[in-house]
Amino acid sequence: MKVGIMGGTFDPIHMGHLLAAETVKDAYKLDEVWFMPSHIPPHKHAAGATGEQRLDMTKLATEDYLDYSTLDIEVVRGGVSYTIDTIQLLHKEYPNTTFYFIIGADMVNYLPKWERIEELVQQITFIGVGRPGFDLHLDDLPEFLQSRVLLAEMPQVDISSTAIRRRLASGNSVRFMVPDSVLTYITRSGLYESKSR
Repeated sequence: MKVGIMGGTFDPIHMGHLLAAETVKDAYKLDEVWFMPSHIPPHKHAAGATGEQRLDMTKLATEDYLDYSTLDIEVVRGGVSYTIDTIQLLHKEYPNTTFYFIIGADMVNYLPKWERIEELVQQITFIGVGRPGFDLHLDDLPEFLQSRVLLAEMPQVDISSTAIRRRLASGNSVRFMVPDSVLTYITRSGLYESKSR
């Protein structure tokens, strides 16, 4: 089985994440995509929701699709999330599965700084998804990485979790930017509201 792993903070998960997953799944004929919220991502800090809340929102966003699922492995494990540790666990649990790791274009250029990257690329292939404002230049990557990164072009939808949090803090609508079930969860939980409101 071919499975795409889509890791991220998902604070909150939004339609751009789902569109990226579908684009990659279609382009590389993946059987499934597993979304994996990180507990504490090494390269940035979660800005609002707890790990459990981000996990809940990701489950809500994917629950209606048989070929999508949500992994709680990093949130449950706690601590800083390094992809190499997670992939090793997944290989043990699913030995007959080929894993692909889906990342945004901004993360492709950052790959050389990932923890134990030379070891990691022996175990998975990365798929970089084009995003507005980021150019993908595989030639700029170290040679050992270039053949381990595939590219997928997706419709250019400029939605980010940061922009969604800002809109919500300002009292603006994010309808059609996040799945309805996620918006309901955010509203009921009072997530991302401005403290001054």
